[in-house]
Order: sequence, then structure tokens, then C-alpha cells
Amino acid sequence: MNRISEVSFRAVSLTTASRFAEASALYREVFGYLDPAYGLNPRLLGALASNGGSVVGILDESDRLVAFAYGFCGTDRRGFYHYSQSAVVADGQQGRGLGRMLKHAQKEVALSHGMSRMRWTYDPAQIRNAHFNLDVLGARGRWFAPDMYGPGTDRVVIEWDLTRDEPAVLDEAELTELIVPADPRELRRSFEKLLGQGLVAVSCRRLPDGNGAYYFGPADHA
Repeated sequence: MNRISEVSFRAVSLTTASRFAEASALYREVFGYLDPAYGLNPRLLGALASNGGSVVGILDESDRLVAFAYGFCGTDRRGFYHYSQSAVVADGQQGRGLGRMLKHAQKEVALSHGMSRMRWTYDPAQIRNAHFNLDVLGARGRWFAPDMYGPGTDRVVIEWDLTRDEPAVLDEAELTELIVPADPRELRRSFEKLLGQGLVAVSCRRLPDGNGAYYFGPADHA
């Protein structure tokens, strides 16, 4: 019998100093950060958890933290939204649905504070992440942030409608396809052009040759 398949997980809000410290350690471990400047202060997590932010984790059967995410309230001219800053899953735990559990745990926090939208960013060259965000969760890529964290760190800004339980049904005839180019500069130009036309990224699928294809549709139908 495969013991790994029997492991169960549960999503919780992190509320204690020991959990915040555990989350901070997991963050450094997953990203491989050695420089303290790139660490995550446990006290910051405590402040977020006490003031409308999300600090959520996934515990295994041994009560060990194996994944966590945090976020906070943001605002723009359209109103308030929840911004998911980071989500990490421990090595060896990927592919078990923990990322989806984290996002839905954050969704519950956001809804409890009266917010109906969540945003986060991802690298557009990462096809697996794009598929998860767009196809699995049903979020939409609405903005492009070139060099968001410095040169070579282009990001797509995702927005997720928290009031929608299932991804919207797409009309294939209305979609514009973008085969992911190998050149990051061309990928940037393509995203900026399509988003500039009022389209949004609605899907990303792996092609038989291993590459990926994005699909863009009208913003008002997304």
C-alpha cells in the first residue's frame, strides 16, 4: 500500500508566534534565501494576521507546516482587493493540490473582510503556473508589470473574481492564441500588445511539443 497517497492535509489560519516563525523558516527554505534582507519577518506576519491580512498554512497529519501563503488589503480606483504576496510549498509536497488549498484559504479570509477580488503576480514564462492560475482557478491576467522586481523579472498581474465558484465557460471562437516565444522580450511585447487591445489572458495550455500557448479573450466576457 502506498503510504504517501494516504496523507491528509488541512488548511488553517496561522495565529501564533511559533507558527509565524515556522512559516518564515519554510519561506527561506523553499526559496533558498540566505541573505537576511530577503527573509520574512515573523512579526510582520503577526501584524498582517491581526489587521485584515491573510496568513494561512497547510498542515500535514503530524501538524507540520508544509505550505503557507500571506497577503494583505490593496486598493485602486475600482475599490479594495486582497493581494496575495507569496505562496510556498515544501519540497516533496508539490503536485498534491496544496497550492489550490492555499488560494482557497486566502479567498475565505478575503471574503470575510468584504473583498470580492484577489490579485497576485506570476512569471509569464512559467506555463504550469499560468495554467493553474487561469484554467484551474479561473483567474484572469489583466496587467503586465515589466521588470517588477528588477531587470528580467517581468510579471503578469492576475485578478481572481472571488464571487465566482467555477471558471467562466470560454467561447473558443473569441479567443486569440499566443504561442509562448522563446525570447522573453518578444513575450513581453506580445503581452503588452494584447492587453493593450483590451484583452485579458484567460487560459494557458501545454502543447504536445512541450511549449505552451496562451489564449486571450475580451475583458468584459472574462
